[in-house]
Amino acid sequence: MITVSVVIAVRIPRKLREELRELGIDYVREIREFLVRRVREEKAKRLVREVREFRGRLGFVGGNLSVVFIREDRDA
Repeated sequence: MITVSVVIAVRIPRKLREELRELGIDYVREIREFLVRRVREEKAKRLVREVREFRGRLGFVGGNLSVVFIREDRDA
């Protein structure tokens, strides 16, 4: 599998870049990891929202579902 990369340019103050270098912080890795984490969080939020919407449309299901399904099968 081929991984295609793109370049994202971010403008930061020169002083900040100097401080990052002085402290030995790999800011490219930090930004990449942050974006990966952020995408994961947003996907999780979206999934939770979709599940809640689905549950809202489904409504309350009471009783023992297995019993209901078995009876439906027997009656069919």
